[in-house]
Amino acid sequence: MVFAYYQKENKDIKLAESELHLSLRRSYDLYFYFLLLITELTRLQEQRIDAGRLKLLPTDEDLHPNTRFIDNRFARQVETNETLRQYIKEHGVSLTGERDFVKKILDRILTSEIYTKYLNSKEDNYGTDREFWRSVFRNLICGDEEIEEILEDKCIYWNDDIEIIETFVLKTIKRFDEAKGSKQELLPMYKDDEDRDFVVQLFRKAIMNEKEYRHHIDLHTKNWESERVANMDMVIMQVALAEILNFPKIPTKVTLNEYIDAAKYYSTPKSGVFINGVLDSIVKELKKEKLLLKD
Repeated sequence: MVFAYYQKENKDIKLAESELHLSLRRSYDLYFYFLLLITELTRLQEQRIDAGRLKLLPTDEDLHPNTRFIDNRFARQVETNETLRQYIKEHGVSLTGERDFVKKILDRILTSEIYTKYLNSKEDNYGTDREFWRSVFRNLICGDEEIEEILEDKCIYWNDDIEIIETFVLKTIKRFDEAKGSKQELLPMYKDDEDRDFVVQLFRKAIMNEKEYRHHIDLHTKNWESERVANMDMVIMQVALAEILNFPKIPTKVTLNEYIDAAKYYSTPKSGVFINGVLDSIVKELKKEKLLLKD
């Protein structure tokens, strides 16, 4: 979002903050989209079974289908979850018109070894039902390039966050408890108020202290021609310095590791090594000048 801020002619920080919050909200939408997907997959299979029974010449399998998938206790609990229902109602998260996408995933599930093993398992309880869905997400959905490409086309804000949201879904499935019924807690958008404030403060500090941070960067990249330093590298180092200098609870090493990883993802193949070297030099200087007191 900092990079996008600098690409616009009208550099309105309030407007940029609104877009930042929107991007985070849309990523949180994806969390509920995945949970809703469980319900939609169950519903589609139920429709298929009903259609099979209504055939003019139904087979024995059509008349006596295995209903274990549609009777899955965990899936039914997800369907009735109060938080999920309320969020969908308030924010319009929906898979309406996405039948082809749901069908593609359902077909993948029904032809998988995970499904076959589930149907043949002698254990028939809530724990088995829940583990089936966790296995489906972990092995058939999470990290799948085709599914991720489809999701990225649906929302521009999902491009960067699919992987982390997938981990949220896996964590949520594991936490589900049959005894909690429809009142099962889901993961919040922010851990707490401090977490929410961190988002805004990091963004503001990075923008408003641009000259100070760029000065430090320039001093440690003076042997480089400015046009040879990727613009995204500059932005990443700028935000990293905002975090290092304004959030005493976050260890410097943690920040460095995070932004080196960000460089590998957002910038050039060599950016991680370059940014690591520059930030390390800046941190050493800041500590020497007593401008940075944390480890």
